Amino acid sequence: MTDIPPYQPFDHDARAISLADTLSPAERYQELFVAVQMQRVFADSKTFVDCEPRRHPEAILDDYRARCDQPGFDLSAFVHEHFRRYEVPAKEFVANPDDSLAEHIDRLWPVLTRHPQDHPEYSSLLPLPYDYVVPGGRFTELYYWDSYFTMLGLDESGHCDLLRSMADNFAYLIDTYGHVPNGNRTYYLGRSQPPVFALMTELFEENGVHRASDYLPQLHKEYAFWMEGAEALRPGEAHRRCVCLADGVVLNRYWDERDTPREESYREDVETARASGRPHHEVYRDLRAGAESGWDFSSRWLDDAHRLATIRTTGILPIDLNALLYRLERQIGELSAVKGRQACASEFARRAQVRLAAIDRYLWNPRAGAYFDYDWQRGRQRDNLTAATLAPLFVQMASAAQADAVAAVVHRRLLAPGGLSTTEISGSGEQWDQPNGWAPLQWIAIRGLQHYGHDELALDIEARWLSIVGHLFERESKLVEKYVLRPCTEHAGGGEYPLQDGFGWTNGVTRKLMQEDPGHQANRCRAGHCRAPWADDLQRKAGVEP
Repeated sequence: MTDIPPYQPFDHDARAISLADTLSPAERYQELFVAVQMQRVFADSKTFVDCEPRRHPEAILDDYRARCDQPGFDLSAFVHEHFRRYEVPAKEFVANPDDSLAEHIDRLWPVLTRHPQDHPEYSSLLPLPYDYVVPGGRFTELYYWDSYFTMLGLDESGHCDLLRSMADNFAYLIDTYGHVPNGNRTYYLGRSQPPVFALMTELFEENGVHRASDYLPQLHKEYAFWMEGAEALRPGEAHRRCVCLADGVVLNRYWDERDTPREESYREDVETARASGRPHHEVYRDLRAGAESGWDFSSRWLDDAHRLATIRTTGILPIDLNALLYRLERQIGELSAVKGRQACASEFARRAQVRLAAIDRYLWNPRAGAYFDYDWQRGRQRDNLTAATLAPLFVQMASAAQADAVAAVVHRRLLAPGGLSTTEISGSGEQWDQPNGWAPLQWIAIRGLQHYGHDELALDIEARWLSIVGHLFERESKLVEKYVLRPCTEHAGGGEYPLQDGFGWTNGVTRKLMQEDPGHQANRCRAGHCRAPWADDLQRKAGVEP
């Protein structure tokens, strides 16, 4: 956009930002941490790692060591004496029955916005310079890939100020830590999430927030994070997020720097590793890598679709991750050309073409007409079709023939009454499987299909998704993290925690899709006004007469 003035991010005074704790809760509290998590002082393992200490952590640990072996020691009482649960002051929010769904979402943004000026000392929260939007529920911090989909709705709601703040927050994280962590918590620093910062920079420019080229230094840094060690690899070798295949080409996997239980799911990970029959550190790394994927968890990463203990995330080259890295390479190349750096532009264009050829060779299945993840340790494609097959269409790296084939397969195998299914697997007990549907996957599918002229299928997925969201909104006056993709009264389940209300990326994607389809009945539904005639259509799509 030519009317955006040149801008250099971070001309603010970084000295005003609070200092982050250098240690995670497990490092800070050592055997006290293990005792709290293994004895389940809190029902949700995430509660303790988000707590604020009432005293200096070293004093708390000394006190624990002095008292823990005394007769009658009460661990729960000790924890509540020395820690304060991290709670943002409650903001009154009651769904207004006169509000449309769009108005309801617009009123939620201030509730989900955090102001980082008051930072709890020695907590796990990583300070940020500017305001940001959290998903909601138990997720009281900024999340990486969630935020891109949240931003879509902020744009539609006219919150360019928040877009600008979040843009600079992500650039700050990259400059400070070398990557965008999973979320702004110390215990998330070992991993990232799907690399969507390049997509964010496009959104910033489209909306006049900042030029995409202003963030070229941060795009280079993020790319270096994902490609660390690639140049030294020989065929068959892997280092962190890079895998060198037999022909010498490098593709990427998910990873985490640590091979210990996730601090926010400590007891759950210990129990999973015990059930695995494998070296525990391998299981912990695969669980952490699964969390980096954003699909935590799914049969997509499992050898046995119904046993989490068979997780092998680090042995898999995911199609969506490599598609996003292709887009990152393209973005760096295009923005380098804008800056007049032709050598860099040519190099990254070349890297993108090399990756595209490798994806076509290893992750495209012409017989099935779809993209699949690749098991690099066993030298074969995975056979589980997932919604990630649409990622190459989303980043516009598929050929027209490939896009046509994917569209046909998706229509035949993944289309559900309420939108796009996550996988074909049901009954796994994992939340990124059937019958659940997720807002980001709907957006990726809809946009990807539209890029290749498959408007009818894209609009069908959009209409189904808006119907399922509107149906629950009318019934319960809220939006949630994930949805059962059929008309029913049950909530989406699976995974490690209950269904969360809020919810950032659902709000963002739904708000954007409603603007693009103003004729959909979701634009006319009201909180608690059950039931709209269009809900009958959901039942018909499910094969049930209303």
